[in-house]
Amino acid sequence: MSRLAQTHGLTDVQQEILSTVRDFVDKEIIPVATELEHRDEYPQRIVDGLKELGLFGLMIPEEYGGLGESLLTYALCVEEIARGWMSVSGIINTHFIVAYMLKQHGTQEQKDYFLPKMALGEIRGAFSMSEPGLGSDVSAITSKAVRDGDEYVLNGQKMWLTNGGTSTLVAVLVRSDEGHPEGTAPHRSMTTFLVEKEPGFGEVRPGLTVPGKIDKMGYKGVDTTELIMDGLRIPADRVLGGTTGRGFYQMMDGVEVGRVNVAARGCGVAQRAFELGVSYAQQRHTFGRPIAQHQAIQFKLAEMATKVEAAHAMMVNAARKKDSGQRNDLEAGMAKYLASEYCKEVVEDAFRIHGGYGFSKEYEIERLYREAPMLLIGEGTAEIQKMIIGRRLLEEYRLQG
Repeated sequence: MSRLAQTHGLTDVQQEILSTVRDFVDKEIIPVATELEHRDEYPQRIVDGLKELGLFGLMIPEEYGGLGESLLTYALCVEEIARGWMSVSGIINTHFIVAYMLKQHGTQEQKDYFLPKMALGEIRGAFSMSEPGLGSDVSAITSKAVRDGDEYVLNGQKMWLTNGGTSTLVAVLVRSDEGHPEGTAPHRSMTTFLVEKEPGFGEVRPGLTVPGKIDKMGYKGVDTTELIMDGLRIPADRVLGGTTGRGFYQMMDGVEVGRVNVAARGCGVAQRAFELGVSYAQQRHTFGRPIAQHQAIQFKLAEMATKVEAAHAMMVNAARKKDSGQRNDLEAGMAKYLASEYCKEVVEDAFRIHGGYGFSKEYEIERLYREAPMLLIGEGTAEIQKMIIGRRLLEEYRLQG
């Protein structure tokens, strides 16, 4: 086990879970990840294995058939999975965010219906905020829900849906003006709808179309899609929490947890890049000796290891803060920002250590080099994180008098 990125104070149960996940990653993910990624193939066997381990129910309370574990346990599992292949951690993350939103904000009927099936991985979750012209400006959402008797009719187009094809439940954020007069602040007129659908592409239920997979530079294997709603009818009891106008707050709560997850992914990818770099540096010889004996390479390894360690510590701190019941948007934003930036830098240094071979698809670092950029934009760009961090700091350090 690596000296880097250790987490102190874990219980025996947490250590056992992590050890099981690490073994699974080493045996079932790392040997096949690059081949599957190059084919852009959905990792069905890996997902089935994660289901058997109970990871789809890791943070779902025991009363609903889950393991009832903490955010810290979950984040450390994600770190291990991303070390193997970041796409697999994305498959679990979106599912978990929907389960978390249901646990925190759902009606009792919604929790009773969805969470037991989600814990088993029978219902698989995805969530959708973004739209084609939206970027980071969630308040500019144009997709709309209009009340019609006991149902709502949804129209609009959503974008960047992780698990859009394979999921069977999508939490969709749309504008709903019911009970919100003209001039209401945009974030107070949004509602999250729980949309059940068939897995696959095309028309997956009347009024709902998933056109197909978006072809991406990296983050392959996992399906990223659009979602087109055209007269989609949803029962009123599928409004998350039963009340309209709460969607923005519900989604932001989910994304706050998601940012800890993205930080954990950055930590995992950076760890793997360091492992590949330090290993290759001891095997590759130039000028009669391993390149690891050249001071220039030792400096790189020292910087990479320090970044891996710092990012892990911030991610653990953010998870523990949320687990303690405290607000963690500042810590989650800092962890996500630092871990994603450091991940990019560590991957690039490992790529440089590999020299020309890093450019070859035969070597794992080539895949990591294409995966790292997704973390710079997922769950809010670096610039969005810095805005959040800056505002929170000004709240904390406001001048008195």
